[in-house]
Amino acid sequence: MERRKVLGLFAATAASFTALPSLGAGSSLAEDATGQGKGGYTFALDKNVKRTSVRFRNRYGIQVAGDLYVPKNATGKLPALVVSGPFGAVKEQSSGLYSNEFARRGYVASPSTPPALGESGGTVRDVASPDIYTEDYSAAVDFLGLQKIVDRERIGVQAICGLSGMALTAAAADSRIKAVATTSMYDMSRSMSCGHQDFYTREQRQKVVDHLSRQRWIDAENGTYARLSHEVPFDENGNVAPTNLVLPKTLPPDADPITRIFFDYYRTERGYHPRSINSTTAWTATTPMSFFAFPLMTNIDMLAPRKALLVAGADAHSRYYSEDVQAKVPGAVDLVIVPGTDHVDLYDRKDLIPFDRLDEFFTTNLA
Repeated sequence: MERRKVLGLFAATAASFTALPSLGAGSSLAEDATGQGKGGYTFALDKNVKRTSVRFRNRYGIQVAGDLYVPKNATGKLPALVVSGPFGAVKEQSSGLYSNEFARRGYVASPSTPPALGESGGTVRDVASPDIYTEDYSAAVDFLGLQKIVDRERIGVQAICGLSGMALTAAAADSRIKAVATTSMYDMSRSMSCGHQDFYTREQRQKVVDHLSRQRWIDAENGTYARLSHEVPFDENGNVAPTNLVLPKTLPPDADPITRIFFDYYRTERGYHPRSINSTTAWTATTPMSFFAFPLMTNIDMLAPRKALLVAGADAHSRYYSEDVQAKVPGAVDLVIVPGTDHVDLYDRKDLIPFDRLDEFFTTNLA
């Protein structure tokens, strides 16, 4: 039952949202040029990198909040990376840290916060969609390709954790993405519809569907959107047991290992951010419905002849996702297993993230 309890990790309170002015593609709001301190981010800006806040719209007209990281004193047209993830995180966390490092190495990098989260637009807050999240990668490519400093023939994607599945899906459908790398990959459609390590039985999957369907009536009758577990756990009696807590405010002594590693990032100074769902709030309870309906890896064979590099921790509970994708398209996908690392280590442990290997991959495949 230990594994089943883990599935209720990301659930619930209410997120704050600050309305922002509507800006066109490439418009900037504010610049953090000091390179000193964190300034609302979970990491310090490198002294050789310039960060500008930007906004662009996806194909659905939703405004996406992003940042643009550019090497200082850069000249000519540079390769660029769309950077995104983890699921439920914001651009001020792991994706920003990766962007900062890639910009230090000579790339233009742009992390963004998905619609309905953080500073991004969206009327209903904290709802996820695999379709819209996949579209956001292409929208970010649109944005980067319009920047004068970017070589639009050398645009790649770097994805982290739960947005990695959408990155691979986007790359399979958008050949402007010349290469894609992931770290700590999760296939969120598979996770929500099948459970961790596919442990849901057919009966349990039906119970989850019934639970979500009932919740639709509840939300419709109340005129509001409840917040509950997006990965639905079961109790000892075999009944769905969603929780309205993402992570406990304090870590109980008997917490399972997966709860511990997520808590250590999202609930502590290491990675906490007040706009991150995983730090403070939960997805709308019916969010999993669209993930049941949208399998992410259906057309992964269309990635070839372009390449993907999947990086996973040797001790990560999510390692099997990367291994399974690599097995499906071995000619297009390479797999790197990092010894002595778990899933969350690859969010921000710069001493463990294989940035040299990622840099080599993009240098080769964005040539």
